Amino acid sequence: MMAEPKNLEVIMQLIMHGGDAKGNAMEAIQEAKTGNFELAHEKIQAADEALVNAHRAQTGLLTQEASGDSVELSLLMVHGQDHLMTAIAFKDLANEIIELYEKIAEEK
Repeated sequence: MMAEPKNLEVIMQLIMHGGDAKGNAMEAIQEAKTGNFELAHEKIQAADEALVNAHRAQTGLLTQEASGDSVELSLLMVHGQDHLMTAIAFKDLANEIIELYEKIAEEK
């Protein structure tokens, strides 16, 4: 049986909160697409909150590493970091898409 990574709970928080952020950003785009900009912005706010939670988890790992207690690198850790970075980029792109939909709506 394979041993669990030392920081499994933190890694799972990165994956979970990153996924929540990306999901909310995608929902924000869909709401903007239908002209529901208020809900789109609420979904972006929810994505921001999920990213704050993910960053808190990540900061714990960074603090641990900076204090001399090395963080075990595992495929799950890489996956968690990838989830977080993808969610950040996706949320930023969602903001741009929402802004475009708002400009299109204003021109109509």
